[in-house]
Amino acid sequence: MKQILYSHGEPAGIGVDLILHLAKLKFWEAIQIPLVVVADPTLLESRAADLSLKITFLEVKNLRKAKKNKIGSIQFYSAASCPDSTPGKLNPQNAGYVIANLNFAIQTAVDNPKTALVTGPIQKSNLVEGGFKNFQGHTEWIQKKTGSKSVVMLLASKKIKVALATTHIPISEVSKNIKKSKLIKIIQLVHEGLKEKFNIPEPKIRVLGLNPHAGESGKIGQEEIKIIEPAVKACSAQGINVLGPLSADTAFNKNLLQDTDAYIAMFHDQALPVLKALSFGEAINTTLGVPIIRTSVDHGTALEIAGQKKPLLGSLQEAITQALVQLR
Repeated sequence: MKQILYSHGEPAGIGVDLILHLAKLKFWEAIQIPLVVVADPTLLESRAADLSLKITFLEVKNLRKAKKNKIGSIQFYSAASCPDSTPGKLNPQNAGYVIANLNFAIQTAVDNPKTALVTGPIQKSNLVEGGFKNFQGHTEWIQKKTGSKSVVMLLASKKIKVALATTHIPISEVSKNIKKSKLIKIIQLVHEGLKEKFNIPEPKIRVLGLNPHAGESGKIGQEEIKIIEPAVKACSAQGINVLGPLSADTAFNKNLLQDTDAYIAMFHDQALPVLKALSFGEAINTTLGVPIIRTSVDHGTALEIAGQKKPLLGSLQEAITQALVQLR
């Protein structure tokens, strides 16, 4: 049976708020397959009260018995207890709860290929402070838990798609983490991911350079000449439609943007500011190279409005919609 599991992320943030508000919309019933929230019912009930939302909560102890969604009703699976349900206030004691929910959802998706995982926003600093010292992000954690060798973080909207050659590492470590063999694998994964997950039969991929002006023929760095260009040529020889390295300061002009299915950026903040400027609140994150379907919102925990104001729901709606597409 096809289904979606939602791991809401940081309890002090808007991850819980998002799903509660979404359950009041017609979109909730239009999902057509069961969506089960992995959460402590005490947290769900208290946050619904904070938001003055009347929601019926139904516990699902056997996921195979989950039903299609009904407006105003949420099915939940309780994997762990949440020590602190206070909105807007981080508590490191909640770290184990967040990880328990995530681990349960990942393992369920591994065991059942018809289960997709949708994740809400996490607070990495709180997880580290709570004892998970090596936690870098959802992508890296899912890679570890699924034993995947190579993974790619791809953020996508209707206007632009961006994959990352490196993820959550300091800028000082980016250059040494870009290798020809790794970049070849990333290009291959993006090529296959665009075909399989986004139904793009012949993807056009554009690879950004690392240095200003893409190194300017080696005058501002050698990474383009020694690593990026050879990787692009190797993939092009395999029949992949890929160009690069392109200078990041001109790669997103209107004409190139319209002629590109996905960009590959060398580091996190090289292209994501462009994506979020064009599509904030409408983009999603999906993980390539893992044996599960995983999509996510493109924003953070928004602690300042948790339990108070209605957050933007567009990104979560898109994440669920994309999970449905990948479950087809």
